[in-house]
Amino acid sequence: MNRLLRLLKPDASWIEVIAVGVALALFALRFMGRTGVIPEAWYWPAILASLLIAGLYRLFVWMGWRAVNVAASILLLLGAVGLVEAVSYRHNARFDLTEGKRHSLSPQTIKVLQELETDVNAVAFFRSDQPGKRVAEDLFKQYARYGGDRFTWKIVDPDREPGLARRYGVESYGTAVLETKAKSEKVTDAEEEKLTNGLVKVTREGKRVVYVLQGHGEHDLANTERPGFSEAKAAMERANYEVKPLVLAREGKIPAAAAVVIVSGPRTDLLRPEIDALDGFLDKGGKLLVMVDSGLAGNVQTGALRKLVGKYGIELGENLVIELNPVGRLFGATPDVPIIQQYESHPITRDMGGIMTAFPLSRTVDVAKTPPQGVSAQPLVRTSAQSWGETSAAEIKQGQVNPGPQDPKGPLPVAAAATKDKTRVVVYGTSSLAANQFLNFQGNRDLFLNTVSWLAEEEGQISIRPKETKQTPVFLTAQQAQAAFLLPVVVLPGLVVVGGIVAVVRRRASK
Repeated sequence: MNRLLRLLKPDASWIEVIAVGVALALFALRFMGRTGVIPEAWYWPAILASLLIAGLYRLFVWMGWRAVNVAASILLLLGAVGLVEAVSYRHNARFDLTEGKRHSLSPQTIKVLQELETDVNAVAFFRSDQPGKRVAEDLFKQYARYGGDRFTWKIVDPDREPGLARRYGVESYGTAVLETKAKSEKVTDAEEEKLTNGLVKVTREGKRVVYVLQGHGEHDLANTERPGFSEAKAAMERANYEVKPLVLAREGKIPAAAAVVIVSGPRTDLLRPEIDALDGFLDKGGKLLVMVDSGLAGNVQTGALRKLVGKYGIELGENLVIELNPVGRLFGATPDVPIIQQYESHPITRDMGGIMTAFPLSRTVDVAKTPPQGVSAQPLVRTSAQSWGETSAAEIKQGQVNPGPQDPKGPLPVAAAATKDKTRVVVYGTSSLAANQFLNFQGNRDLFLNTVSWLAEEEGQISIRPKETKQTPVFLTAQQAQAAFLLPVVVLPGLVVVGGIVAVVRRRASK
């Protein structure tokens, strides 16, 4: 800075002369049309910069050169701030350190936004003082970051613009409306899961219909208890699928509108006409998800289904998978609830790496060494090396299971997928994975919905979906609670009082 001051001494008027001369020369070149000296876009900025330098010099002379140091420091500070702002505008980053990345968009949301093929406009209605407004703004900014020009948004106060709220039929605060040229979808709460599902609905043509077989002791779609299938039904509907029950023994055939048929844990075997209907459905390129529980864990009859999936190179084991992996103990899982951490390469499982799933009361589901002609079959998931397939019903009944020489040893496949031309078949060794009791365990819901999406030939919907925001309470022991009370209420104020007393005593002693 001192060198700068010595250079800019009061007789250094050459700075002003050169700056004005450069400005005049550039203006003359521009006036005469000789713009090849420097790029044309630089002329006016260069002229203004030269005049600014001359003006600053004259200002410094008028103010006194002692002010140069302060002015230069201010200019350097403003320049540094401007540079940081410019860099952060073009290259910004977010770091989410919360559990489960609750403030970051899920992979599915990012994928949906990046693959938008039509323009989507979002309008959210919040009061200016409403607490959820800032959360919605942050969420929309993240959506716009990945959606680019395809996704636009704004937040409107319905009290100030009642006409707009009336136009969209909005009656409550916090409502968001997603619209394209052809469709619109109203979302009652501006949360990621609801917004993304709404985004899928307005950008996808029509609804795929999923039929769930009933009549053989399968999980009931309307049952909200632990063994029910109501959560799975709601999850599919949120993903824009229409879910309907199908009593095949009464209907006699698979409806033509069926995109996917699900057989969810039948307790009794299917009748011959039902098997024939499913077989004909698959022969025409149908899509089928079969979830069959282990017969050793209960009275489950699977002879007809075994033959049906066997035509696609998939073999159902007569066993109950037992696992002694310590990971399951952390979640309180019993040995008959294997915790899955190993996934094979397949579109259904491509985003499942590092995410656990549970396969309660499962049997093994393997693929034939030599699949039928034209069939491509492969396992989807495997258990750990600490597992085996228990084949002794007596030991299971007694609750004292041990791996025997006849029992298959882990890792064991418990789900498989097969294709033949346009036909797609997926088989799970358990149906409890999608029951209310287990659907929301770790990655179970994602695996189930990914399977439905793959069967429905909607690979774009395969991903890890938004998780519902949940509070994580802190539980304290009696000693910890007492310490949490004493430290801020007693100890810290006491230290302040003692410090004050010591200071007063020392001051009086020094007098």
